[in-house]
Amino acid sequence: MGRSPSSLSTLKLGKLKVVRRQLLQHYQHQPCVSCLAGLYGCQWKRYQRARAQPGECCCSKLECGSVGLILVTFCMTLVLLYFWSEAKNDYNDFDWLTFGALGFWFPWSLVVLAIAAVLFAYIATLLVLAVCLLTKGQRLHLHWGHKLGILLTLSISISATVVLSDLWRQEWTTLLLSLQVTAPYLHMGGVTLMTLLSWPVAFHFFRMNKRVRQAMILALYLAILFALYLVPLGMYSPCIKEQGTLRPPPALIGHRGAPMLAPENTQMSFQKAVEAGGEGLETDVVISYDGVPFLMHDTTLRRTTNIQEVFPNRTSSLASMFTWSEVQQLNAGSWFLSRDPFGTASSLDLDDQACARNQSIPTLRDFLDLAADHGTLVIFDLQRPPKGHPYHDTWINRTLEVVLNESYIHSSQVLWLPSEERQLVHELDPELQQTSGSWASLDELQEDNIVNLNLHYSSMSQEQIHKYASVNISTNLYVVTQPWLYSLAWCAGAQSVTSNAVHVLKALQRPLFLMTPKRYILMWTLTDAASAALILLVFVFHWWQDRGLPFWSDSRQTNEKGPYSKFRTELSDVWSVSSVSVRGDLRSQPATPNLATIAEEATVRASRQ
Repeated sequence: MGRSPSSLSTLKLGKLKVVRRQLLQHYQHQPCVSCLAGLYGCQWKRYQRARAQPGECCCSKLECGSVGLILVTFCMTLVLLYFWSEAKNDYNDFDWLTFGALGFWFPWSLVVLAIAAVLFAYIATLLVLAVCLLTKGQRLHLHWGHKLGILLTLSISISATVVLSDLWRQEWTTLLLSLQVTAPYLHMGGVTLMTLLSWPVAFHFFRMNKRVRQAMILALYLAILFALYLVPLGMYSPCIKEQGTLRPPPALIGHRGAPMLAPENTQMSFQKAVEAGGEGLETDVVISYDGVPFLMHDTTLRRTTNIQEVFPNRTSSLASMFTWSEVQQLNAGSWFLSRDPFGTASSLDLDDQACARNQSIPTLRDFLDLAADHGTLVIFDLQRPPKGHPYHDTWINRTLEVVLNESYIHSSQVLWLPSEERQLVHELDPELQQTSGSWASLDELQEDNIVNLNLHYSSMSQEQIHKYASVNISTNLYVVTQPWLYSLAWCAGAQSVTSNAVHVLKALQRPLFLMTPKRYILMWTLTDAASAALILLVFVFHWWQDRGLPFWSDSRQTNEKGPYSKFRTELSDVWSVSSVSVRGDLRSQPATPNLATIAEEATVRASRQ
């Protein structure tokens, strides 16, 4: 029994509504694609873009090269950013290095950090845009402006890495040390990233019709993924410890006092270090032309005094060539407020700012007496005067005279660091704690009566620290300012550290990143298992979604993949409705005379897409 014209018209209109709804759903993604393509290739209009057909490559050879260049540049900027972020412990040294080279103060370390962050963000954004466009099935077309930007970014990253490596080769050791505490978390981040990438990888894997290309993409992805899964097998961190095996925290020695809170190597700075909980004080000693040992780190007085105002013609003269009366005329605190080397001067109250502004250069005797009053340890570097100086040959004796006779500090509080005439010094005062500034064999250290090692933190080794501790030789690491580095020294078993930030590190109740082996294994296995499950679900989802959609390849019917066939399917529905409309017109009066027009419009939209 045939249907009435009214029911047929209702059926046709119902089908048409379904088709229009499908078309509208398909175009809902266009604003997103327009934004992505516009940012990546300045292709803001739909007719400027093109989809990759099933089985075709997503981009030309030139664009494939562009994507490869983005990946290389991404890796370089990531290395530069991570390298410089972990070098934060030594930013102050870098800034003073540039001060010595340029002659004026500026926080260049923060400038380098900002540039590295901006370059990384730019390249990471381009990489994310490319992945999103690939997920949408769009052909990649990188704008020429971005190509120039990528080349410029790559050049800057390589140049900066080479220059910084040449100036600060030891910072690569710092980077390796940082991996001992950050590696478990970097592993989680890497696995998470590979899990997110499983979506575009699975999307393109199932739509390819060349098995070789499929195998290459899948093999590369799985190789990287399984390498990340197994990375923890080769990880080492002293912060992964069984409960109850953690040693007491390292004692804190104020590096030139508390240089974040007061001008370095001043009485105010040492007082602040003691108040913050420092158990020792570190300084540098220079002998004046008339034989008065005083505190100064640099070989000249230009950086930490107002010598440009008092002795403008002697700014490059060695500090040891000034008499003590001349040194007393200099101000050693005003530079701290004007240059603010650590960005902390503004946190001082008005009284502290006034005190800092009026600091002078102290003598070695003043320093030792302050330490004696508070019962703290002291350690100092001693600069030998140049040839022609009255105390060039007697500098050790003159310093010992102040320590033993002119101050009232007890000898056991002094960690004697100068290596010259060590045996004579030990004979004169056996209670001085002989301290070496370099690694040596146990026999050599014991022969020189060494009881302390004063080493740069880059030479940190848990094995060596424990080895020397077994024969009662303590290890002090300098200069440790960042909490992560102090945590690493704590876990490695260092007995003390020299720090610019005693007030910050003293507040740490336990090492950062400390965990038991069981907790670490649980975190590792759960991360890998969750990642593997999600990746499997993603691949199964794409296989299930695309398994029944036909397309033609190599003159044989196979399965067309994903949304690339959806629009053609919708289009055939439109023509089916149109043909029903035409047949209806032959038998009866037209019910919907604009059906063919709507179908033609849909065809035009499909062809433009």
